[in-house]
Amino acid sequence: MKFRTLAIHAGNKADRETGAVVPPIHIASTYVQPGGKRGAFDYSRSGNPTRSNVEQTLNALENGKGALAFASGMAATHCVTMLLESNDHVLAGADIYGGTYRLFHDIISRGGVSVSLADSTRLDTFAGHFSSRTRLVWIESPGNPQMTITDIRACAELAHDHGALLAVDNTFATPVLTRPLELGADIVMHSATKYLGGHSDLLGGALVVRDRELWEQLYFTQNATGAVLSPFDSFLLSRGLKTLELRVREQSNTAHRLAEWLEADVRVARVMYPGLPGHPGHQTAQRQMEGGMGAMLSFEINGDFEETKRVVYSTRLFQLAVSLGAVESLIEQPAGMSHASYAAEDRTKHGITDNLIRLSVGLEDFEDLREDLDQALN
Repeated sequence: MKFRTLAIHAGNKADRETGAVVPPIHIASTYVQPGGKRGAFDYSRSGNPTRSNVEQTLNALENGKGALAFASGMAATHCVTMLLESNDHVLAGADIYGGTYRLFHDIISRGGVSVSLADSTRLDTFAGHFSSRTRLVWIESPGNPQMTITDIRACAELAHDHGALLAVDNTFATPVLTRPLELGADIVMHSATKYLGGHSDLLGGALVVRDRELWEQLYFTQNATGAVLSPFDSFLLSRGLKTLELRVREQSNTAHRLAEWLEADVRVARVMYPGLPGHPGHQTAQRQMEGGMGAMLSFEINGDFEETKRVVYSTRLFQLAVSLGAVESLIEQPAGMSHASYAAEDRTKHGITDNLIRLSVGLEDFEDLREDLDQALN
């Protein structure tokens, strides 16, 4: 089946008992075990029918060997890091979400895991940051917030050559545009709060893997620690996935047009969008992103921190908020919002400037969004 057909039908069989085309939400916390024999489900932390349904959909869309749904994207990321032991090393791309940076530097480091950040778009120099202790490579493509593009296939080969797993945060691209497991990655992570849900009404995360043994390790950790997606959020996520492809492709088209318009504007110093021919990762993006370059874009204005703040405070349709990927458009200033958890020197080192603005382009009309940015830049 094609992608949009899988999104509607995988994990979404009609209810056997009633014939309902939408599976019911199972809210039970425990399940009867006749004669003391465990059935498919015994306790809702260990497994839930509604959560199982959406995990089947996620696995089908990423073409994996198993999926797990979590209470948040950070819970999913944390589960991956619990594969590590003291004295292990994580090599991460420099262009990553601020919450991931915080988890790596302020939480897992307490257990003796060391972390390095490096530019994953330059694999020749990136390779120099591996050590004999490197067990996990973590990247985002497109990156957050600078929309950098990493060659996932080449990065996977590099990680495997050093005996490490490659995990890809695929939140920005979604499986509509990029499927990292097909490019050699071991683990895909999603903040399901974003595009997968798509309506700013759920909090969730997901992992999909290409190896069943690895899935079993992650499932053991998830079950032991308990950060599972609730039945109601599982239902909302399942509903959101059914329109994922249509939303992402339309949002990507609008974002591309806005990027071209901003690139030609004298009030804008630089536009970061992989769909633009001048983007350093444009050719790589064309190889590994199918049918669009995403609905996220960033740009720097010709101004300082306070002038940038005035721009993001002045939009009317673009709402000032963290998060992304929903039907409504959002705007933010990474240096003071999504990436405020970066150490100041790391923000400077990795190009998160005070005049940087990040847009999450929704489903509004292009002209309305362009006019809103125009008046805000004025």
